[in-house]
Amino acid sequence: MSATILPQAGYHLASAGANKATYTYTDPLSEVPTLSGVDVSADGSTPIIDMEALLGPHRSEIIKQIGLACEINGFFAVKNHGIPEMKINNMLGTAREFFHLPDEERLKFRSTDPNSVIRLVTGFQDKTRNIFVSRQSLKFHSHPVEEYKSQWPSNPPSFGENVGEYCASVREVEVAILEAISESLGLERDYIDKILKGHYVSINYYPACQESELDVTYGVRTHTDPTIITILMQDDVPGLQVINDGKWINVNPLPNAVVVHVGDILQALSNYRYKSLLHQAIVNCEKERVSIASYCYPSDDAMIGPAKKLVDKDHPAIYKDFTYSEFHESMWQVKCSTAKRLDLFKAARAD
Repeated sequence: MSATILPQAGYHLASAGANKATYTYTDPLSEVPTLSGVDVSADGSTPIIDMEALLGPHRSEIIKQIGLACEINGFFAVKNHGIPEMKINNMLGTAREFFHLPDEERLKFRSTDPNSVIRLVTGFQDKTRNIFVSRQSLKFHSHPVEEYKSQWPSNPPSFGENVGEYCASVREVEVAILEAISESLGLERDYIDKILKGHYVSINYYPACQESELDVTYGVRTHTDPTIITILMQDDVPGLQVINDGKWINVNPLPNAVVVHVGDILQALSNYRYKSLLHQAIVNCEKERVSIASYCYPSDDAMIGPAKKLVDKDHPAIYKDFTYSEFHESMWQVKCSTAKRLDLFKAARAD
């Protein structure tokens, strides 16, 4: 069965029950998608980029494809990315092992501090909207691996080795993709790389849902990512949905491929040419789902704003310059989970 948003689904997690913290979703109601807006039968036409071709004589054509995918779709899948299948399987297997651990073992990492080096976020209820968000996530810094590895879980015992190898491989993919994106905008190949700093990972676990007194269960509600790009590895269970051409579509997993999508920071750097991808995760009533999201972000003092080459008389600056630190600090104050976070940094317009 394909993934779906289910009425009367999902508050059954022991870990969620153990989480006594109160969560309130403060985004406007307009940002919560309605079921009628989801075409669950549609499998979107995912642009597929062959990363091997970036290293060959057809690099310029592949860069054009990446640019079109970023501009029109906001996302694309990457095959032949160079991450060994064994590392992918080890990473997904380790993720499942961690979330199958007893509650007391996993909840050692639970934290509500978004600045924690590592933290576990559990599912929560929003009774004001009759919604349950079922995702459990282990979020942690991962670059450079050796700097953070000691703070990762020691259980399961394979965690450090398997996660470290996967994260190091994804970092290589990340840099190569960012170089291609820079070129697709007509910028120097290392334009984005110059401001690049960290790598943050979210290991996401979506249990198979069960009946609930709440109206709807989500995996994750509608949002964009406050990143340059996000690289997502999915297992074989569908769950990712994106807005494309005004409709929600499914982005079903492709074997050994990763999904790359545009984040808020790239939207600003590209002067709104590339738009941050609005997406959500949905639950499955038969199977659990695991995904690995790798978030790419700039250094705190990096100056963000439209690249000067992308601003002219016909294309005025949409955003003013701001530091990533300013953006990150404001992100926790505007109470919004979409690229509307960037509205605080819009450039003044002379009328």
